[in-house]
Amino acid sequence: MSSLLTPDIGLLFWMLLSFGIVFFITAKYGFPVIIKMVDERKAFIDQSLEAAKQANEHLKEIKEEEKRLMKDAHNERLLIMKEANEMRLKIINDAKKQAYIESNKLIENAKEHIQKEKELALKNACQQASILSINIAEKVLRKNLDNKHAQLKLIDSLIKELN
Repeated sequence: MSSLLTPDIGLLFWMLLSFGIVFFITAKYGFPVIIKMVDERKAFIDQSLEAAKQANEHLKEIKEEEKRLMKDAHNERLLIMKEANEMRLKIINDAKKQAYIESNKLIENAKEHIQKEKELALKNACQQASILSINIAEKVLRKNLDNKHAQLKLIDSLIKELN
């Protein structure tokens, strides 16, 4: 029973020698490759962390720029709205002034037209009155001048009035 518990020294030697050879080969050829891969991975992770840090800084700058641009756009929009409102008021005032001027011109033209029509109507009325007066005077004179004696008497009175 003791043979089961005690290892064979020869077997132990060969196992130790095999382990040493595998360890030596692994240490000589495997570990440098593994260490190199770990170092490359570490360098890649460090580069990635640095790139992420720079990206975060760049993102902060972009956000600050966005805030500034939004503020500038808001201020410009307010300025444009103010200018548009001022221009609208100016246009309205100009239109009111122009309408006032035009309405005054129309009123003046209408007054002139009414005055001309009034003068023309008065002139026509005077002409009609003159024509009517002449017609009446002609009829009266014909009636009065039917006899010769009345004609001579009228002529004498007119000559006296002229003198």
